[in-house]
Amino acid sequence: LVRMQFLQILSRKPGSLEVLFQIPFCQKQFPYTCLSTSVCVYSKKKKVNSYEQVDQEKYKNLIRSVTSYKTSAQTPETILEEDSLLYGPPAKHRPPVKDGTKTPKNWVPLINPSKRILPVSSGSNVPMKIGLQRSKMPSVTRILQQTLSPQQVFYLERWKQKMIEELGKEGFEEYTKNLFLQGELFHSALESIFLSEEASARDQGEVAGYLSSVEHVLEDISDVKALESGVHHETLQYLGLVDCVAKYRGQLCVIDWKTSEKPKPFLENTYDNPLQVAAYIGAINHDANYDFQVRCGLIVVAYKNGSPAHPHFMDPDLCSQYWNKWLLRLEKYMDKK
Repeated sequence: LVRMQFLQILSRKPGSLEVLFQIPFCQKQFPYTCLSTSVCVYSKKKKVNSYEQVDQEKYKNLIRSVTSYKTSAQTPETILEEDSLLYGPPAKHRPPVKDGTKTPKNWVPLINPSKRILPVSSGSNVPMKIGLQRSKMPSVTRILQQTLSPQQVFYLERWKQKMIEELGKEGFEEYTKNLFLQGELFHSALESIFLSEEASARDQGEVAGYLSSVEHVLEDISDVKALESGVHHETLQYLGLVDCVAKYRGQLCVIDWKTSEKPKPFLENTYDNPLQVAAYIGAINHDANYDFQVRCGLIVVAYKNGSPAHPHFMDPDLCSQYWNKWLLRLEKYMDKK
């Protein structure tokens, strides 16, 4: 009997399959039969190279320029030359100059060099209260209102429209009227306190919250020199009404009392109020009615709910910065006029 036995698969390669069978007969070697099979499989079509379809003759110059250099032939100089040919010379853009860095055309110092500075006494003199002389000179408030930036105008108008939508036109007018009235009552109450009329001032329930709000600030105020007093700048020809001139923690300041429904913990939250204070300081220093000069300012923001007021102290350097901005606003107003 002949037993056939599968011995070995000698080789297998891609595209072909070779199998060898051996048939032994007992113990002797006989010639054997070999069966070989070869199969070729092509599963995918040959990919077409898209570059072969490109017009070689048309782009031969481009191909030659690219393949003739190992690295780019462009240098910073050649790039600048190409840009100059394509786009022309570069336009030199100058960033807008901020108000803090511009210099007013007509510079006037904040401190009057020709005015004699008298020592501030701690006596019990009655605070000055000079009436505001109505004239053709513009007020500080008017100048600031007429020179608002477009951004300030936008936000102010948006707030106004929002309030009108909520309250109606008549309701909004009543709301603003009450705000001004509360501000006047608050200033009158503070004036009564500084004139030792504390009892009558605290009886005013309308401003009780505001007075409670500024209690901790009043403890640091002494030597009141002026209350609700008119000032005018003799050189720059503008006028205003100063809330208070007094010492705050030992520094003589122009003090501006403000009321607010929203917290204003930082000086930048007070918008143009620092410019107003700087304008009043300059006016006092150049007003012959006042025999002293002021170098510092204080903005006190009081709250109706009695929350502690935020006092914002302005040292001489800060006052000088805002004085420069004020002069630019004044210059803008005069140019518009």
